[in-house]
Amino acid sequence: MQGLHLTADLRGVDPALAPMTDPTALGALCRDAVQTAGLSGVADLMHRFGPAYGQSGITGVVLLAESHLAVHTWPELGAVTLDVYVCNYGADNSAKAQALLDQLVAAFAPQAVQRQALQRGS
Repeated sequence: MQGLHLTADLRGVDPALAPMTDPTALGALCRDAVQTAGLSGVADLMHRFGPAYGQSGITGVVLLAESHLAVHTWPELGAVTLDVYVCNYGADNSAKAQALLDQLVAAFAPQAVQRQALQRGS
């Protein structure tokens, strides 16, 4: 088992961006980014917390054939966390994972980004 786990903490994101509070918009953004990066989405779920028309954040996950993508939005804080994990069993998906993360960071256009990368497995 080998894999790459990428995370990004975004600050200064415009809370008016549709993917910050609209599960349909976040789902479309995630599915498009997964496809553009060359990864294989298997299923997805977007869950809004709190009232439908408030500053309610979303947790979204996309199950990938290669592993997963998770996105958490906090519109009240102008914050987003991104989590991309890919298994590199049979093929190195590291560049695709990086492309996926880069696309999502660009879409949220944060004022500040903190990134981390962790090589997993033996």
